[in-house]
Amino acid sequence: MKSRTEYRWLLPSVLLGEGEGERPARRSTRDWIVDTALFLSACGLAIASAPDIAGKPRAYVVAEQVLGALACAAVWLRRRWPVTLALATALLGSVFTLIGGAGVVALFTVAVHRPFKIAGSVAAFFLLTAIPYVHLWPDPDVGVWGMFLLIVALTMMIFAWGIVVRARRQLVISLRARASSAADEARQLERERIAREMHDVLAHRISILSLHAGALEYSPGAPPEQIQRAASAIRTSAHQALQDLREVIGVLRQTPEDARPERPQPTLADLPALVEESRQAGMDVALDLVEPAPSVPELSAPAPPEALGRNAYRIVQEALTNARKHAPGAPVTVRVTGARGAGLTVEVANPVPAAAHRRQTVSEIPGAGTGLIGLAERAKLAGGRLDHHLADEGAFVLRAWLPWS
Repeated sequence: MKSRTEYRWLLPSVLLGEGEGERPARRSTRDWIVDTALFLSACGLAIASAPDIAGKPRAYVVAEQVLGALACAAVWLRRRWPVTLALATALLGSVFTLIGGAGVVALFTVAVHRPFKIAGSVAAFFLLTAIPYVHLWPDPDVGVWGMFLLIVALTMMIFAWGIVVRARRQLVISLRARASSAADEARQLERERIAREMHDVLAHRISILSLHAGALEYSPGAPPEQIQRAASAIRTSAHQALQDLREVIGVLRQTPEDARPERPQPTLADLPALVEESRQAGMDVALDLVEPAPSVPELSAPAPPEALGRNAYRIVQEALTNARKHAPGAPVTVRVTGARGAGLTVEVANPVPAAAHRRQTVSEIPGAGTGLIGLAERAKLAGGRLDHHLADEGAFVLRAWLPWS
């Protein structure tokens, strides 16, 4: 805990914007080059503005030379105490000419490294200290006011230059921060996409595994051929689930440099195979896939884009998984219609079991979970929409519309 004396010494530093937490890091090579250039500039300006010492007291001449050399050497401290250095050089510069070079560098440093409210106050102090200087050492050619206006113009030019440099640095920092934020957001979106694909695929595979395993459990006396088919289906589904999981984990681990192209993704043409796989698992699924009509009779019907077909496939896949989970044994109807320009409509309906129908007093959708949320996000990202409701006849209907431009 700081004593009252320590706080008294700390107060000026806080007011000047030079607190304890602003100690600069070790100078880089670029910092050494810039500091050396500014030190030589301060020395050059001091030599160029050296006054005529004829008729001046010897003590004044010695003091000016000593203070001028110390001010140039103090330029190396501009990163640690820029405001203090600027105020000191401005105050001494009201009497001594050789301080001007270090004062120029100090004012520029404050304009670059301090906010406008501090830098503007320091610039105003420089203008105030110029008043006694022009009266002590007037120029016979331009007069007192002419010299004062010249100092004001030079001070404002240096101050404006520092403000421009500061604004450019802040712009670069802001652009870098935006780029970093955009990169993080892109990585997050990619992981969400992978997680969505992982859920859609693995939920489908695992539900088929559960269905076949349940059939074996409740039919211990089934014929050997049926048991063999169920075991083969379990082995195939488990193998495919592991392969999908391995690929997703591989995508998460790899870097962009060693990224490999993904395996071909399912499209609308793979829907019959998906339905057949569900039928083999014991589901009663009816597929109504309406081919889009060609706009010109002589031409063939246009095929949906791969991204559109993949989204439709995933929606049907998740809908079948939900049907197996919440309405086992119920017949499922899948209908896919659409045309280019009108969009693609996917509708999956299945009767709701009586028990689930009675439990739906709290929620209108029986068994709604993260799968439906993921489907809604998928449809929204594709520019479409997805809704699900319980029809009057007691059937659960999931309907999605996807744009087809």
